[in-house]
Amino acid sequence: MRCAASLLLLALVALPVSGWSASDQVHLAKGQTVYVPVYSNVFTGPRSLPYQLAATLAIRNTDMDSWLRITAIDYYDTSGKLLRRYQDKPLSLAPLASTYVHIEEKDVAGGFGANFIVKWQADRTMNAPIIETVMIGATSGQGISFVSPGQVIRPGTR
Repeated sequence: MRCAASLLLLALVALPVSGWSASDQVHLAKGQTVYVPVYSNVFTGPRSLPYQLAATLAIRNTDMDSWLRITAIDYYDTSGKLLRRYQDKPLSLAPLASTYVHIEEKDVAGGFGANFIVKWQADRTMNAPIIETVMIGATSGQGISFVSPGQVIRPGTR
């Protein structure tokens, strides 16, 4: 009986589980507009003191065969005011290539509710890129880091 239970347990562990991957769905698109939250600071302690963070926007082409074009990377502050445009002309990303934009820790212009709007397009339907921000900060031996995923707000790019 013990041997049968062990074999059953081993069989269950060996079965593929859909929850093991970051995402078990393949997202296909020919272009998108993506909203990406940025936290230039978070609030700590009983007095809600701002803890400044550096942020890196990462755009990763997840398609193994197709190029994509990044047509806009715009940075907005907490009130929705456009602070900076990072793309003057389209930037092509090769299959599996990545690019980034870095916001320094001392740059507090965006505030708590800052965001990027990223627009991309491709000549054919392909795997949608991963677009996210990575925030990191360290002060007095204490550190914090986290990732904020992008959210598609428009299919296609207008």
